Amino acid sequence: MAYSGNYPVVNKNKYIGNPNKVIYRSSWEKDFMVYCDRNTNVLNWCSENPVIKYFCPTDRKWHRYYPDFYMKVKQTDGNIKEFIIEVKPKRQTKPPKKGKSRRNYLYEQFTWTKNQAKWEAATRYCKKRKWEFKIVTEKELKIGHK
Repeated sequence: MAYSGNYPVVNKNKYIGNPNKVIYRSSWEKDFMVYCDRNTNVLNWCSENPVIKYFCPTDRKWHRYYPDFYMKVKQTDGNIKEFIIEVKPKRQTKPPKKGKSRRNYLYEQFTWTKNQAKWEAATRYCKKRKWEFKIVTEKELKIGHK
């Protein structure tokens, strides 16, 4: 997923921030941006905002987490709901399995532990605001699924 670039926002009034400086870091993020930009039920959205502080157990330090997206959505029942969205491959949403090389397994375990800390901080952040934290994978983006 090494695919990045500038996203040309169509509905600039919906984007929170500078609509001329929207960067996607994967084709999946770009697909999600298109969804947010063009879906009439998405009232507002932005990328890599808000910034959420989290404590990472791998290095025992505080860091800043920039979730992929924030969005405010009009639900089918008419209610307004706010979300923090992280776009990830499904395989990265589960703990790594042994059986790989020790080096790969340790790297994946390190990444998993760091992501868990980020996602727990995002969940707490959202809960305080009555928002919802969601991880969106290729399944929800309908990539590679028929």
